Amino acid sequence: MNIFRFAGDMTHLISILVLLLKIYATKSCSGISLKTQELYALVFLTRYLDLFTDFISVYNTIMKLVFIASSLAIVWCMRMHRVVRRSYDKDLDTFRHYFLILASLILALLVHEKFTFQEIFWAFSIYLEALAILPQLVLLQRSGNVDNLTGQYVFFLGYA
Repeated sequence: MNIFRFAGDMTHLISILVLLLKIYATKSCSGISLKTQELYALVFLTRYLDLFTDFISVYNTIMKLVFIASSLAIVWCMRMHRVVRRSYDKDLDTFRHYFLILASLILALLVHEKFTFQEIFWAFSIYLEALAILPQLVLLQRSGNVDNLTGQYVFFLGYA
């Protein structure tokens, strides 16, 4: 196993755990961009299309499932949880994330290793992951108020 990939996986996992801790401990998602969370869910869903076709290792399969499930759980909480969704501020989370999706898709169609369905979506997920944090950063800049757990989440997410 590549030590850099493992370190990246662990820091990303820590960022997710910090975010889940914030949401469940405070019953609030204030300061968190739903658009960033939706982008990460899209990143993992498109990157791991090979989940049921290509087996690499137990670790790899578990991490794919954890990243998909946790990102979908965060989006679900922010959209559907009766208490948590009330704390989401749509007025601060106004970044037009559809442009990031479109730019990533165009780039994936132009720059990829092979022109196959899985490879295009893999490239798309790589490009989108690099941009997915932008709505979160814009939201934090607009709010001007960063609590400790949100700051740690962004730190670990950026470090990954």
